[in-house]
Amino acid sequence: MRTNPERRQALLDAAIEVLADDGARGLTFRAVDKQAGVPAGTASNYFANRDDLLIQVGGRFYERVHPGDEALARLGEDPKNREAIVELLTETVARLTAFRTGYLALLELRLEATRRPELQTMLTERVRADLDMNIATHLESGLPGDATAVRLLYLSLNWLILERLTLPGIFTDAESRALVRAAVERAIPAEG
Repeated sequence: MRTNPERRQALLDAAIEVLADDGARGLTFRAVDKQAGVPAGTASNYFANRDDLLIQVGGRFYERVHPGDEALARLGEDPKNREAIVELLTETVARLTAFRTGYLALLELRLEATRRPELQTMLTERVRADLDMNIATHLESGLPGDATAVRLLYLSLNWLILERLTLPGIFTDAESRALVRAAVERAIPAEG
């Protein structure tokens, strides 16, 4: 297997585009090579098989959508401020909505995971780790609300992102921002 990290990353990014455009059935080494603009056979030199490619694409998606340190640092500025959570989650919805192909590719991976146990295991572990990190960050920040509040926000905002990407006429940007605020205000009680 080839190890050029930049080439591997480019192939994984191309695979994300193929998944978003053509679905899991359209994800072939040939399609990835074509999308990446590399010679035929290149992807097969980097990935052992299609399952390996699918699993690595899942990991690449999460690399690309992880919030930056600046966004996370805003949470620590005033640990009792729900407004910081509203801003971070509004930014998260906007960032994921802007990475339309990535999120659509993730949806394809989730569907494919219902038929591929290794992919399901990887995605489950990754999402669980992400959720656990979000819960720990929230609780450590001193914000009001508990682990259940974080889980409810995770579920509601993921569905909001899904609506924005698959049926973009449902909610405008302003409506989305208002829904994020309402979700935070309902899930995390104000300090009393």
